[in-house]
Amino acid sequence: MRNLNQHNITQAVIDSFAGTPDPRLLQIMTSLVRHLHAFARDVQLTEQEWTQGIDFLTRCGHITDDKRQEFILLSDVLGLSMLTVAMNNDKPQGCTEATVFGPFHVDGAPRHELGDDIANGAKGTPCVVRGSVRGLDGSPVPGALLDVWQSDDDGLYDVQHQGLDHAQSRGILQADDDGRFHFRSIVAVPYPIPHDGPVGRMLDATGRHPWRPAHLHFMIQAPGYETLITHVFRDDSDYLDSDAVFGVRQSLVCAWTPQPDGTYLLEYDFVLNPAHSE
Repeated sequence: MRNLNQHNITQAVIDSFAGTPDPRLLQIMTSLVRHLHAFARDVQLTEQEWTQGIDFLTRCGHITDDKRQEFILLSDVLGLSMLTVAMNNDKPQGCTEATVFGPFHVDGAPRHELGDDIANGAKGTPCVVRGSVRGLDGSPVPGALLDVWQSDDDGLYDVQHQGLDHAQSRGILQADDDGRFHFRSIVAVPYPIPHDGPVGRMLDATGRHPWRPAHLHFMIQAPGYETLITHVFRDDSDYLDSDAVFGVRQSLVCAWTPQPDGTYLLEYDFVLNPAHSE
């Protein structure tokens, strides 16, 4: 590989992966190199800009820890997360649509009984959430597991609060034998994604805001059905048409209805797609 230049280096790099034993990895690496090189040629990338790009990615790595994932934020604001979700969740009509996972899910959230208050002291207006989990044919999904999480009234998730020693506004519940669920929490509010790091500076530089519309996260699992990762969005929220991570789907927008006692009610029914064996 001598005498490489801007015209032949791309093919030389692609050829270097020819011995890759995994066909899928070979496909991905070949396409990655081809598109990266095409991007550099398209924008006539300068060495200074390349160095700045490396520095940006390095800073993303430095700020990432067990409570913050800057690379997920980067993927989200570039629309790559939602594109991947859309390509891999092409469900039949009638199924609840999927949307982005986000960076604030926590494995091993506390288990709760139906009717419990998962807010667990989080700041916010009280809200009752209830609904059902059903299959595409309308049959109930008994015992479906619902992993739920959301921000508090300050727009922060529990893992963003320094010194908080217990989970708030998150938990795992199990639907009853009729696929129904209910729990207490707080009303969702809009909030900005973390924008004090490199991704936030990128948004500033491009004139974009960091805000997400108010929403409640759900991950729903049940034997015989595909796992559903989605949000339910508050219908009167700001930023529904300019979500920083492009995650809004009209079918996921729902009313939080005021109640006479000053609380709110959210009702939403989820429809799961049957799992298909390979």
